[in-house]
Amino acid sequence: MTQIRQPADSLDDLAPEDDHAVAAALATAAGGRLLEIRAEVGFGDAAALRCAGDAGAQILLASQLARLRPDDAVLSEEARDDPTRLARSRVWIIDPLDGTREFSEDGRSDWAVHVALWVDGELAVGAVALPGRGITLATPAVEAPPPAPDQPRVVVSRTRPPAEASAVAAALAAVLVPLGSAGAKVSAVVLGDADVYVHSGGQYEWDSAAPVAVARAAGLHTSRIDGSRLIYNQADPYLPDLLICRPELAEDVLAILN
Repeated sequence: MTQIRQPADSLDDLAPEDDHAVAAALATAAGGRLLEIRAEVGFGDAAALRCAGDAGAQILLASQLARLRPDDAVLSEEARDDPTRLARSRVWIIDPLDGTREFSEDGRSDWAVHVALWVDGELAVGAVALPGRGITLATPAVEAPPPAPDQPRVVVSRTRPPAEASAVAAALAAVLVPLGSAGAKVSAVVLGDADVYVHSGGQYEWDSAAPVAVARAAGLHTSRIDGSRLIYNQADPYLPDLLICRPELAEDVLAILN
């Protein structure tokens, strides 16, 4: 597991040939900027804080990618889509602030920054920063989660848990673990705080690209909920569902879902 703390100006010292280091540093730097924005804006106006966070992290990531990777395309939640990305061999898929609701709530740390790189049809690089916890999970080396407890844990949305996740939890006699952003949920499985993440309520590529890359590096199972592979850099970036879990639970969970 990569754990990094560094200010945005340390990006000047990056080795430009190392995509993994670039992703980890960018996610960490954007996370640092988001913590600054929280301190600057405060929690009195949640909508203003959310807007400031989205904009501030997007500016940092977009400007640094333009400097460090000027020939690559970028797909971001916070920017207009570039249709030329479909003909490119390298596309960065980013979510500058995943979990704006949690970001705007004082004391919550279940929000994230996602930076992934898609190369020639596959996710090649990923970094998920959890700024509130001071952690960045990043490829290529991500530690596998510790041994599972006797009772499985299914991580779900704190506001709208999908029926599929509840069905899996009931069938496995599992404990439900409510969390905010998708990045925080996947990180919980990677870090061993949960065992299964099922999502069926609709997402986009930027919601899961970096978390999936990190989960794969940790040896976890990643797929659609029907068991098919997750595909990125599509013309329509909508990706409605996914399953991330410990590999030993994948067969049982997929059987429950299907």
